[in-house]
Amino acid sequence: MGRWIPIEIPRTELTVHQEKAILVSVDLPTRPLSLGDRLEEIRGLTEAAGARVVGEMTQRRQYPEPATYLGKGKVQELTDLAKAADADVIIFDNDLSPSQTRNLEKATSIKVLDRSELIMDIFATRARTVAARLQVELAQLEYSLPRLKNMWTHLSRYKGGIGLRGPGETQLEEDRRLVDLRIRDLKQRLREVQARKEREVASRQEEYTVSLVGYTNAGKSTLMNALTDAEVLTKDQLFSTLDTRTRVWKVKNWGKILLSDTVGFIRDLPHHLVASFKATLEEARQARLLLHVIDASNAAMSDQINSVRSVLRELDCDQKPNLFVLNKIDRIEDVPSVEAQARTHFSEGTRGIVSVSAQKKLGLDALTQAVINALTEDTLLLTVTFDAGNGKLLAYIAAHAEVLSQRYENDHVIVDCLFPRSLLHMLEGPGIRVQPKT
Repeated sequence: MGRWIPIEIPRTELTVHQEKAILVSVDLPTRPLSLGDRLEEIRGLTEAAGARVVGEMTQRRQYPEPATYLGKGKVQELTDLAKAADADVIIFDNDLSPSQTRNLEKATSIKVLDRSELIMDIFATRARTVAARLQVELAQLEYSLPRLKNMWTHLSRYKGGIGLRGPGETQLEEDRRLVDLRIRDLKQRLREVQARKEREVASRQEEYTVSLVGYTNAGKSTLMNALTDAEVLTKDQLFSTLDTRTRVWKVKNWGKILLSDTVGFIRDLPHHLVASFKATLEEARQARLLLHVIDASNAAMSDQINSVRSVLRELDCDQKPNLFVLNKIDRIEDVPSVEAQARTHFSEGTRGIVSVSAQKKLGLDALTQAVINALTEDTLLLTVTFDAGNGKLLAYIAAHAEVLSQRYENDHVIVDCLFPRSLLHMLEGPGIRVQPKT
């Protein structure tokens, strides 16, 4: 029997939990391997999925072999390696076509997964909220739909000729119809989730909102804990955070900031996952400022920055105001040179760079000041005078502005403050006088 993927549940039979895995990565001109340890990332992904790596293989090619991605000799070498290591699964750090997967499984007699399937498997096991589970299932089904025909290889016994005509064709079309129906249902439910999320995020428009973005395992959750005492789960593991969390960051002598931690990005993140997770990433799309957290100790730092920018571009927020946060500086010796390298990736929206160690709590004061500067860049220094009985306006100013001084004269309150330009309309009304502070 060929492989079949359940429609109503995640693709559990493609899990790699506790299996012994052989890793394969092909270096192509259009997709060169990372610097340093070229298998580090796929190894981390495999371990994050719960498998144990028992063998590794790399190959440099000008283009993939159409039938098996690898050359004929390498396929035989892979078969021998897998048998010698008693491997349960072969995992490619590349995306394979359905026919390439089928041919490799036939040649090696071992289950073969590609990079996208592995990432989606991790997402499926880590998803906790209803929204995240819906998003993962949709991504998996959209990825699987064009592969259904090759997963039903056992239908060839019907001898149906081209396209497996006959009983096999009927079953295949029925499966496609069921998957299509499930995809439509999931998309409708996610549209509802997206609408609710947009309304929820929109309700915070008058707040200072900051979102942490960055490559997976860059230290976003650790930084969030350091700034807010949020006690968010942190692990030295890829994709330890899938669901967005928002916490209040209380900045002494200034005010509060709503800080959101988002799912980590990764090179070649499957497009279906990016599209499906737009609801989860709504905080990043609507935030006033992005903190792009970067692992300064990673040899592939530049590649990781570019990968994050690529995903942000898909979300239409790559030019949003952002700060580069070089994390893990306690692990490097030459911080200035790493900062200089990061600066080459500045975009129009980048407001600067701050070096920190979230784990050691180094540089957090400088980061806090940089965030305040970025958030108040579009603020005005004002003197606001209004009736002393207008407690509602006084409370609003206290919540949304940086109050420099407050005094009473006769029956009026006079407040000197740094006030967001975007909220000036809230200072309009009878008995309210607004003047630039001199």
